[in-house]
Amino acid sequence: MAVDYLLRSRKSKSHVAAGLLAIFLGVFGVHKFYLGYNKAGFIMLAVTVLGSVITLGLAGAVIQVISLIEGVMYLAKSQPEFDEVYVFNEREWF
Repeated sequence: MAVDYLLRSRKSKSHVAAGLLAIFLGVFGVHKFYLGYNKAGFIMLAVTVLGSVITLGLAGAVIQVISLIEGVMYLAKSQPEFDEVYVFNEREWF
């Protein structure tokens, strides 16, 4: 039981940092990289860069809305609730 708590405390990520990264740099997937979701981060980055070239910025605007929603969701949760949902259970999207 004590080992499980120690492992979880080391893996913890700040919900405030993740929320602010999502709001301000989320269009590039920075908050996903911060949480360790590299695949989701690369998807957001690719959609923003490549998709925006093809759709004249529409794809980037959609990703920005998604990251704003995620940022608000991260900030609205308490730290233990955030850890349980997004860090330990590894829920990548919303």
